[in-house]
Amino acid sequence: MRRRALIGLALLLAPLTAWSPAQAQRPQRPPQPSGPAISASRSLMAGSILSVLVSRAPPGARVAIARPTDPPTAAIVVVELGGRASVSLPVPGEPGGYELRLTRDQDGAPAILVAQPLVTTPPEATLAAPDRVKRGTDFPVRGIGPNGERDRVVLVASDVAPEASGPSFFPVENVEARLEAPDQPGLYELRYVMDAPVSGLRILARRPLVVE
Repeated sequence: MRRRALIGLALLLAPLTAWSPAQAQRPQRPPQPSGPAISASRSLMAGSILSVLVSRAPPGARVAIARPTDPPTAAIVVVELGGRASVSLPVPGEPGGYELRLTRDQDGAPAILVAQPLVTTPPEATLAAPDRVKRGTDFPVRGIGPNGERDRVVLVASDVAPEASGPSFFPVENVEARLEAPDQPGLYELRYVMDAPVSGLRILARRPLVVE
């Protein structure tokens, strides 16, 4: 009788010994994301370049910058992904609130797949160069600003329009360069000229320079 009771007790305890607290505390794996996603800075200087990482994008997807109130069919800047995992976009030169979007055509019209806010701060630039240089000689110049794709540092006469040409370089390639002074002596102006979507050409910094 006693032996039969011990066997019954063992059968009752068997499920309890098979279970352990460690099993109950084992963390569950979070669900893996399945839709497309974008990752980029949410705030940067107006006129600069925005790098965007894209994951799980469908074929034909595009990255765009638009105003938050713009419909899916409207955009300020659009770049085709073409299967790439990252792209760079020129940011509007006007400070304010925008929207970064991942879009794709659906039923013959663009549709927004993912969106995130984008805030641009006022653009600024600085210039460094000698105050006086000899005519026909080259001299060092540094120009730092939004460093957009079409921004340039240029030496021109002081009373010409923003689109005027002269000895120049593109700070997006290198913020330091050497420029050649004009053969004609006089008062000139070194400029940092931003050229960005929405704002167009805008002189962000000026520095007088005397050519002797």
